[in-house]
Amino acid sequence: MPDPVYAAITALLGVTGAVLGAFGLLFTPLYAGAIPVPLGIVVTLLSLPWLVRAAGELDPRPLRAAAPLIGWAIAVFALAFIGPGGDTMLPPTWQSMLFVLVGLGSGLWALRSVLLDENGLPTGRSRERDGHL
Repeated sequence: MPDPVYAAITALLGVTGAVLGAFGLLFTPLYAGAIPVPLGIVVTLLSLPWLVRAAGELDPRPLRAAAPLIGWAIAVFALAFIGPGGDTMLPPTWQSMLFVLVGLGSGLWALRSVLLDENGLPTGRSRERDGHL
């Protein structure tokens, strides 16, 4: 595929990261009765690294590979402090803090693995086991 197609798909992955951040904020303060069920944390933990790895497969340059993480962070921090009607969507609870830490941590972990794979550095796997000596 030509480079503009890769750029468009990477931009789409960035927008998808922003949508994931918005939905994650909505689903983080869920409760089942009196028990907190932070579904947004689970969805972010499973989806954001996958989006970053997909962007890294298209273009391993750091800024483009990080497009989903950047979109996620912009959406989360924008909606956290500037909510609709002056309300904030990120209440000061342990679920909110865990949501931000899990999102940033999992996204940065995936970005790290993309950059290590691109530079040919070992990612913790045994090179002998993979057949590379």
